[in-house]
Amino acid sequence: MCPASDAPGSSTPPDSARANDAALTRSQRLGRDAVAGCSIAGLLLPEAVAYAGIANLPAQAGLVGLLVGLVIYGIAGASRFAVVSATSSSAAVLAAATLSTSGANAALRLAFAAGIVTLAGVFMVLAGIARLGGITDFIAKPVLRGFTFGLAATIILKQIAGVAGIHPTHSDLPRFAYQFLHESAAWNLNALAAGLAALALLFALARLRRVPGPLVVIVLGIAAAYATDLTHYGIAEVGTIDLADVTIGLPDLQRVQWLRVGELAFALVLILYAESYGSIRSFALKYGDVTSPNRDLVALGLANIGSGLLHGMAVGAGYSATSANEAAGAQSRLAGWCAAAVIALIVAALLPQLARTPEPVLAAIVIHAVSHTLRIDAFRPYWTWRRDRLLVVAACVAVLLLGVLDGLLVAIGISLMLTLRSFSEPRVSELGRLGSSHDYVDIAAHPEARTLPGVLIVRPEAPMFFANAERMLATARHLREAAGPGLHTLVFSLEETPDIDGSTIEALHTFASEVAAKGQRLLLVRLKPPVLAVLTRAASETLPRESLHELSVDECVRSLGQA
Repeated sequence: MCPASDAPGSSTPPDSARANDAALTRSQRLGRDAVAGCSIAGLLLPEAVAYAGIANLPAQAGLVGLLVGLVIYGIAGASRFAVVSATSSSAAVLAAATLSTSGANAALRLAFAAGIVTLAGVFMVLAGIARLGGITDFIAKPVLRGFTFGLAATIILKQIAGVAGIHPTHSDLPRFAYQFLHESAAWNLNALAAGLAALALLFALARLRRVPGPLVVIVLGIAAAYATDLTHYGIAEVGTIDLADVTIGLPDLQRVQWLRVGELAFALVLILYAESYGSIRSFALKYGDVTSPNRDLVALGLANIGSGLLHGMAVGAGYSATSANEAAGAQSRLAGWCAAAVIALIVAALLPQLARTPEPVLAAIVIHAVSHTLRIDAFRPYWTWRRDRLLVVAACVAVLLLGVLDGLLVAIGISLMLTLRSFSEPRVSELGRLGSSHDYVDIAAHPEARTLPGVLIVRPEAPMFFANAERMLATARHLREAAGPGLHTLVFSLEETPDIDGSTIEALHTFASEVAAKGQRLLLVRLKPPVLAVLTRAASETLPRESLHELSVDECVRSLGQA
């Protein structure tokens, strides 16, 4: 599914949505949940099988993950609209992770997949208990948008290649595309035609909101499989879906393998929770619902633990499924349970028929689901704002050139490095008084602001910490020297600094000694309570308690008799 960060906004006001909900009786709510559950079941069932194919896992892994996700999140989750099932992004990450560790060994790949999903669930539960609901803040929104676009392009091309009967060995897009085009003579044109016809039908049915297009297309595909010998035309079918041998338990992996699984599980957690909580938050804002990120983190963790122990796929609250649930009229998490019941009945009664699903039909379902993510206009705001253009492009290019997993990690790394760079190279402003007001502003932005004779007021425009303290103070030294011999007081505003570390304290003490050696006075103002408490404990002869203030710049200047 499309990550939540790409979710379009809603024009429905929260008050109006709440009023509509409040007008429904209990029986009406139950009825809408039942209808919504039946409706989304037709979407979720074929997508679960299709996403299992993306992850290079058997079809039953997708069905197991779907049923477990719907049931467990319905019990433990907080969102009334979230539908927890396999998603295209988590499937692609899982495929890349298992391929990098197991190679062509199918049995080992299944074991690694189960281990990664289970450990990802454990990490989510622990993070939720530790109240780390903001864990996805490590992934910037531009990274998610660039990753999503690159991922969608990668998935679509790989699905097309799979339908054509070509299976390139390279994960990076340039070599993948070259090998695919180089083997054009071996393309299965019949399968490509079948996939194209299914895709066209899906786009046509998408205009009918209440019609489950994927289910309709699968039914037609199965009917075609019974009516025609598709194998004669080189069109493969899904094959046996074996739920009878589903076992429960941890995979048999060595200690070194578990360590590798843990590293990959962390990357899966980031992308799963980023798209899941984004979906949950989008619809909570639309209806004015209260969000509970830590509870949802635990619920998603439990769902993935259950799926992993049953050797199912990773699951999350994808935007497409959640949006379909809301559009179908769901009123509570009961809709997810209804969907699970309908899916279980279909699987129990029609499992042999599902096995006859043509693979080009599944590929068309995947392409249709991720095609909505290929929107260039998602990048437009970054060009309009002139912010994060490098980041969003780097994330997209990294996924295309390095593959899904490595591309995601590189994009996150670039985001963190750019953030650290901006913090480590901050701007330090010189402040002046704006007219006769109490406001002190940057004189570079406000030339009309006046400085005070004998007083230099400076303010770092970022939090002060070990990586940038020396640079900030070097700028302050330069401004102090430029002020001339008449300077007697330096006012240093730390309003942007919420806390302070030992390296910064030492740097401030050194700076205070330099100021004192010139016969000047240093005042640290606008100190947050934690900073004031620490600096009070660290007070010295050159930086005494009397130099530390919570007061505003204006109040401190007035105490000097300068205003």
